[in-house]
Parts: sequence; structure tokens; C-alpha cells
Amino acid sequence: MTSEKSVLVQVRNLKKYFPVYSGLIFRRHVKDVKAVDDISFDILKGETLGLVGESGCGKTTAGRTILQLYKPTSGQIIFDGVDLSSLQENEVRRMRQRMQMIFQDPYASLNPRMTVGSIISAPLDVHTSLNSREKRDRVQELLGLVGLNPDFVNRYPHE
Repeated sequence: MTSEKSVLVQVRNLKKYFPVYSGLIFRRHVKDVKAVDDISFDILKGETLGLVGESGCGKTTAGRTILQLYKPTSGQIIFDGVDLSSLQENEVRRMRQRMQMIFQDPYASLNPRMTVGSIISAPLDVHTSLNSREKRDRVQELLGLVGLNPDFVNRYPHE
């Protein structure tokens, strides 16, 4: 018996253009830089998406736009059934607690002086009111969800 996974993220026809202006006193819009130009995809619950491309092709801009750190030029982003464009800023902030981008260079992204457990629990300190035991249990659970041995909790990113 197979269970069909539900869609967690839907991105439809997403565009993010940055305007280019000329003139110091009388600024006028001369063109747009198309950082993200019409991308669409789904991410199912439990899946991971890797966005791959050359430097400067718009990967980070796409991620920032999906997280609503940049306002999309056009397109639709639905997270767990909610159209993010319909949310107020405080609602977007709450929704971001359930989202994360991981950048290209894992050695630059992860503090080499922190254990895996400390890195994973840091957002729990900020975004939850879990006590120490609950945080420890949640870290163990998260390691298991991504297929890592719970013993990794005391290791460092380079190990």
C-alpha cells in the first residue's frame, strides 16, 4: 500500500525582476534585470529540493523570493496550502519559522565550532519555548528525519 505524499510548496510562474534606473536627478526606469524568470515546481512533504546553476543565475534570489524576503514581480507561492501573497508581514514571519534555505557552501554556512546538535537547536531557542529535554528530543527527531544517526548530535560539521 502506497500513501500519496501531499504538496508542501507550490511555486507557479515565479518572476523576480530588479529595475535599472538612469539619471541622478531625473531618474527613469530604463530596463529590468530578470533575476528569476518564470520558474515553477512542487516540493512534496518529506522531500528536499536542490536548486543548481551557475554563479549569478538567480538561485539565491529565487530562495529569497520564495521566503518572501523579496516581493515577487509576479507568480504564486503556496506553502502548506496558504498563498503567501495573501499574508500580512507578521504572518509571513511566523510562516518563515517553518522554512529554510541552505546555501551552496556548507563550510561557510555552518559554524565549525558548534556541534551538529547545537546548530540544529539554535532555531529552536529562537522560535520555540521548548525546555532543554524537549529540544534535545526534537533535535534527535530531526536528525532521524533527514537520515542521520542520532550519534551525530555531538559531532562537528566537518566530521
